[in-house]
Amino acid sequence: MSLDCIYIAASARDARFTRICVASVRYFYPAVPIQLLVGGCLQRGLEEELRCYWDVGVADFPAGDYGWGFVKLEPLFRPPGERFLVLDSDTVMTGPVLELAGHFDEDFIVDDENQSAEGAKTLYYDYERAVEEGNPMPVPAFLFNTGQWFGRSGVLTREDFGGLVRWGFPPRLVNPRVFKNGEQGVLNFVANEQLRLGRIRVARVRLMRWPGHGMQGLDVHSVSKRLAAPLVVHWAGMKMARQCDTVGADLLAFFERFYYRRLPDGEARRLFAGSRDVVSHWVLGARVRVKLASRKLTSMRGAAAPE
Repeated sequence: MSLDCIYIAASARDARFTRICVASVRYFYPAVPIQLLVGGCLQRGLEEELRCYWDVGVADFPAGDYGWGFVKLEPLFRPPGERFLVLDSDTVMTGPVLELAGHFDEDFIVDDENQSAEGAKTLYYDYERAVEEGNPMPVPAFLFNTGQWFGRSGVLTREDFGGLVRWGFPPRLVNPRVFKNGEQGVLNFVANEQLRLGRIRVARVRLMRWPGHGMQGLDVHSVSKRLAAPLVVHWAGMKMARQCDTVGADLLAFFERFYYRRLPDGEARRLFAGSRDVVSHWVLGARVRVKLASRKLTSMRGAAAPE
């Protein structure tokens, strides 16, 4: 399986990670086509910056609000034959990951995840809940985090997600009680179903490293010297207000510095962008806390209201 494009899912909230992700890809692949999957708004100036200094484009999908992760399904619906890698912004490559694509000809290449039954129901889809609701489904044969996966366009269609997703802006899950985490649960379910029916082929490989399980030798020295295992490190659910407090922060800082070397006044830009990201993180956290407190207060008032 050769590769035609790397798609990176990007949003305004993940601008700092997007820059770092792009830098990690370009560190190992200076010329591979990279396109952003824009599911909503981008940070002002980011698109022009990436296009000018890093030869990164924006995928030509219809503009709109794609909700939580659904823009990552769009490459599947392009004309048949394109082979691609999808990455979340909060990822970095630690080596020449694309070599995996040369060893397999399957339609999907995904991480060989070992997941508990409870984890499967929480992170992907709750097949027991589906049985209770009268829609039995098989236990999944495999599961994979959708922050990093290789795919081939034309092997799945929107119709394969019929009854699961209401397409529009934003797309909506028909049954969010069963399917979890945006597009992640439904893509895993559809891929399992199509594999069971013999309509697609799936290869499972060692692809992802989650820092919550430890970095295990993936550090600046091994990565910069190209001695590290070729994996995708994914900070899923591990973003901190200050990057230096994050597990694996040395890798993030290494690729961030690498990114800003290409930009005029790069060091000043890097320091400003880092400070802005910290402030944005705190502001977003404050807004979430206020929103939750408001909902709790409204609920308490409703419970206390006389009948």
